[in-house]
Amino acid sequence: MNVAAGKIIAGALAPHPPHLVYAENPPQNEPTAECGWEPIRWAYYEMQKSFKKKDYDVIVVLSPHWQTYIGTHVLAVPEFKSLSVDPVFPNLFRYHYDLKVDVDLAKQICDEGKEAGLEMQLMQNPDFRVDYGTIISCHMANPDWDKPILSISSNRSTHYYSPDYMQGISIPLGEVTRKAIEKSGKRCLLLASNSLSHRHFTKEPPIPEDMSYEHIYNHNQYLWDMRIIDMMRKGQSQEILDIMPDFVEQSVSEADSGAFTWLLSALERPTYPAKIYGYGTVIGTGNVVAEWDCDTKGAEQ
Repeated sequence: MNVAAGKIIAGALAPHPPHLVYAENPPQNEPTAECGWEPIRWAYYEMQKSFKKKDYDVIVVLSPHWQTYIGTHVLAVPEFKSLSVDPVFPNLFRYHYDLKVDVDLAKQICDEGKEAGLEMQLMQNPDFRVDYGTIISCHMANPDWDKPILSISSNRSTHYYSPDYMQGISIPLGEVTRKAIEKSGKRCLLLASNSLSHRHFTKEPPIPEDMSYEHIYNHNQYLWDMRIIDMMRKGQSQEILDIMPDFVEQSVSEADSGAFTWLLSALERPTYPAKIYGYGTVIGTGNVVAEWDCDTKGAEQ
C-alpha cells in the first residue's frame, strides 16, 4: 500500500459478454472457441497495455449481475475459489476462478456509505458465488489476476422505481467510493462492467463464434451508442448523466445497473476525453471499451 493519499488512477467501461472469454480460450474456462468478437477483444488488449503501465493496488468493479434489492453490498471475504457458470450461456462460460479481495477497502467503502446515509452491507458469506460479470470484466482487464479486486453490487432500484431513482443512488455511491479510496491510501482502478445498448438476440447461431451472424440489434440503439460515445470523447460526462435515464429506457441499456453512473460520479464527472479503444457487438448488444486516465486526463491521446 502506498503511504501517500489514495486515489483513483483510472476508470474504464469494461463490458462483460461471456463470449469474449470464450473466444480467448484461457485455461480457466472449460469451453473452447475457434475465434470471434475480435474488435472488442483487441480493444481490451490495448487497454490491458495501458493498465500494465500503471501503478495500482486494487481493481474495484461494479457489476450488473450481482443484483441486490435491499441496499448496496460489498464483497468482504479475503478469497474466493469456485466455478462460475453463465446461466444463459453455460455452453460458453464455465470458468474456474481463484481470486483475492481487498477486505479492508470493502469495509471502508461500506462505512463511508453508511455515514452518507446509504443502505450498505458487507457480503461475508465464504460460500458466495462471485458473479460472472465481475469475473469477466476483471479477467479481460487483467488476465494475470495479480491484483486483488473489490466487487460492489448493483442496487436494482431501476426495477422497483425508475432510472432516475437509480441515478439518485448511484451518484452518491460513486462519491463515497472515491472518498473511501482517498482515505485508504490505495491506488485503485475502477471498472464499470456494462454494455451500452443491451437489446439482444434470442436465438444463438449453430456455431456461436460465427461472425456472419453478428450485428447490432437495431439502428436506433446504434445511434444511441454513438451519441454516448461521442459525448465520452468530448468529455461531456455531466451531459451523459443528464440523459442517462432516457438512454437506459430507449436503448434498453445495461447502464440500468448504475455502474456507468457510479463510474462517472467516482471520477468526478470528467471533463477530459475518454480514450475509446473500440466498439463492437455481441449477440446484438453494443459494447465499448474505454478508459479515463486520471493522471494524463486525455493529454496523451
